[in-house]
Amino acid sequence: MKLQGLNGFKFSLSWSRVLPYGKLSKGVNKKGIAFYNNLINELLANGIEPLVSIFHWDLPQALEDEYQGFLSTQIVDDFRDYAEFCFKEFGDRVKHWITINEPYTYAVFGYAFGSRPPGRCSYSNGCIAGNDATEPYIVAHHLLLAHAKAVKLYRKKYKASLKGKIGISLISNWFVPYYTEKKHMDAAQRALDFMLGWFIDPLTYGDYPANMHKLVKDRLPKFTKEEVEMVKGSYDFLGTNYYTSTYAVNMDDPDPVNLSYATDSQVYLTWKKDNIPIGEPVFINSL
Repeated sequence: MKLQGLNGFKFSLSWSRVLPYGKLSKGVNKKGIAFYNNLINELLANGIEPLVSIFHWDLPQALEDEYQGFLSTQIVDDFRDYAEFCFKEFGDRVKHWITINEPYTYAVFGYAFGSRPPGRCSYSNGCIAGNDATEPYIVAHHLLLAHAKAVKLYRKKYKASLKGKIGISLISNWFVPYYTEKKHMDAAQRALDFMLGWFIDPLTYGDYPANMHKLVKDRLPKFTKEEVEMVKGSYDFLGTNYYTSTYAVNMDDPDPVNLSYATDSQVYLTWKKDNIPIGEPVFINSL
């Protein structure tokens, strides 16, 4: 990296690598801490700034077994405590913290599609446990609260002395209307609301997008007044991971019975128009 002239290196900490059972009270892994200390020190010795993600989806299995991880409100305080442990151990040298990488990906692929851990979705979609009409929204809500609580703690106890910045990394496609009619333009906006707005709206405005309230209704969790104050503005910077764009088509006949995050936005998504890809493929499975 030094020979290439890079001046920054972004990497993630593994929660279970430093706290094998997810909690400080259950013990620390000194070898894991030493590994990250060596990495950070070596980067700095070579003029490369460490940019650190605290959570990149590898939840300790002990917390999944104890209370189902991010499905439980208990995760919020445990994440805050884990984050504080990281601030204490590495914060004298790490000046840019990312609390969570792509909360959308964790909530949707783990709890709506079931294709990534913990592999939950509705039985009708092939999972043995889960509910993709409710669980993605619950998990996303707890991810936002966990993020905000960690930021609040950092600002209160560490920011002045350690002089670092803290934020979050989101992900979004760009959505292009497949047809020029207004209903398809509206569909593109809904798709954006259900991917990016789902997280960036609470962070900037203190609430979920109006389209989500309208379509998800009482399945969408609500923030208390105190939580709004904590979540809104809970970042010094916002990261965005962008990979591709997608065509959006209005869903004229949404199923009113079999509810799911995948259909709540009432949008069909496709990467091709007239069998022509929207752009150069970025993933093998996007062909």
